Amino acid sequence: MTESYVKTKDGVDIFFKDWGPKDAQPIVFHHGWPLSSDDWDAQMLFFVQRGYRVVAHDRRGHGRSSQVSEGHDMDHYAADAFAVAEHLDLKNAVHIGHSTGGGEVARYVAKFGQPAGRVAKAVLVSAVPPLMLKTEANPGGLPMEVFDGFRNGVAANRAQFFHDVPSGPFYGFNRAGAEVHPGVILNWWRQGMMGSAKAHYDGVKAFSETDQTEDLKAITVPTLVLHGGDDQVVPIADSAELSIKLLKNGTLKVYEGYSHGMLTVNADVINPDLLAFIQA
Repeated sequence: MTESYVKTKDGVDIFFKDWGPKDAQPIVFHHGWPLSSDDWDAQMLFFVQRGYRVVAHDRRGHGRSSQVSEGHDMDHYAADAFAVAEHLDLKNAVHIGHSTGGGEVARYVAKFGQPAGRVAKAVLVSAVPPLMLKTEANPGGLPMEVFDGFRNGVAANRAQFFHDVPSGPFYGFNRAGAEVHPGVILNWWRQGMMGSAKAHYDGVKAFSETDQTEDLKAITVPTLVLHGGDDQVVPIADSAELSIKLLKNGTLKVYEGYSHGMLTVNADVINPDLLAFIQA
């Protein structure tokens, strides 16, 4: 196992993990807001044990990457991911993104990965594209008040907010009969609090107001879209069900009753499905 940093063109140190054989097919993981590459532990261990090279980075301002003031937007997120891919010379890679990381994957593949010939396939899990915010052109989106609530939570009492989100809607632990995992809640909190409040505050705009319609239209590699039917954070009707109509080579799989955090609490189901798509 190795872990290190790459410096971006605008001087930001991006932390990454790079595990497994360097000549194996790479799988690159893009985490959600406000977490870090640690959110992919269940997937990285699963795939490295099956002979893949697994790579994950901490988004700027998140985890162990530099807590810079600027650049907390989808263009910089994608460019930072490309800096990692170039630094490690990743080719024929499968890029998997969760939530905000799904937006990062869509922008990365469309603007960097495909043009550079570095991408084989993509996976969008519980992902934010094409657009979360309710607008005249996107009437099924969520109102601005929802995202203002996120910003207020970060600004007023980030530590409490970052406990409330995973305790409730993120993993569906607020549903009757749900099996609650206290360690998962604490790990979410730990990852969030490692990052920068400014990156998290600015990141709300990035994941809620970035229209990625054109990114999705531009993607031609095989793309798997996975979403939970009970996602309380990124409602399926305003995300996956619209994305699949825009993708040229997309496949949608819905997990009834699964939460936004299904990659963690349902890894035993999701991981084999990811493997099947990668091997197909």
